[in-house]
Amino acid sequence: MMAGVTSPLLSVAELAALLDSTDPPPRILDVQFVLGDPDAGRRLYRRAHVPDAIFCDLDTVLAGPVGPTGGRHPLPRTDRLQEELRRLGVRASRPVVVYDEGAGMAAARAWWVLRWVGHGDVRILDGGLPAWVAAGEPTATGDAPAPARGDFTVNPGGMPLLDADGAARLARAGLLLDVRAPERYRGESEPIDPVAGHIPGAVNAPVAESLDESGRYRGAEQLRDRFAGLGVTPDRSVGAYCGSGLSAAQQVVALTIAGFEPALYAGSWSDWITDPHRPVATGPS
Repeated sequence: MMAGVTSPLLSVAELAALLDSTDPPPRILDVQFVLGDPDAGRRLYRRAHVPDAIFCDLDTVLAGPVGPTGGRHPLPRTDRLQEELRRLGVRASRPVVVYDEGAGMAAARAWWVLRWVGHGDVRILDGGLPAWVAAGEPTATGDAPAPARGDFTVNPGGMPLLDADGAARLARAGLLLDVRAPERYRGESEPIDPVAGHIPGAVNAPVAESLDESGRYRGAEQLRDRFAGLGVTPDRSVGAYCGSGLSAAQQVVALTIAGFEPALYAGSWSDWITDPHRPVATGPS
């Protein structure tokens, strides 16, 4: 991580200082995103973005085409991802900073994907673009010029990844966190996926409780206390899932801030239910 710092987060002041003092500066990826509106991210980017940030589309760069398995946001093919990251100017020797419109899901997905394919110096702008604007920092509009082509080579395996079988094993032998809202976990409400419920053995841990009133991640000590109350310990394997893998990536960030090394079930619930033979649990436990 930058300057030996292990936190996934970077403050506005830290990013501003890096832009003023580092040559070349970090590659900044704008991952603004609105669930259900595939064109919204680019519209938001053109309206306002951190100067020199390059727009990175979550649906086409950080996810692959939706198929019969893999969930609503399947991981991209690695050869395609490598080409896209190079097009965006990502280099192995250059730090990367990612941010979104403030919700945090898209930035977390970008951070996780880049770490998963082996980039060791990736940070999330804490608070996203709203925090940058609130601090009085400048923004740009329109499209930034195309960056010089990058040289990054993807090497999957940099972050723990679960498939459905791995998630089932972790729910039995470790700790699998379902980060969706309690009513979705219990199967009382399912506004998106065709089947309601949760993976048997998973523990409900809504990602909203890892965030403060402004939507930013809580501090490391607060998060450690919160996860300890859920049964997370240094000697117990832990992983997370949600509906399609986006908010679960946020929980992975929160767990990482707290000092753990969590796994992500990237396909999440929307992948789990593609096999009708997989069991579905409902209720509070």
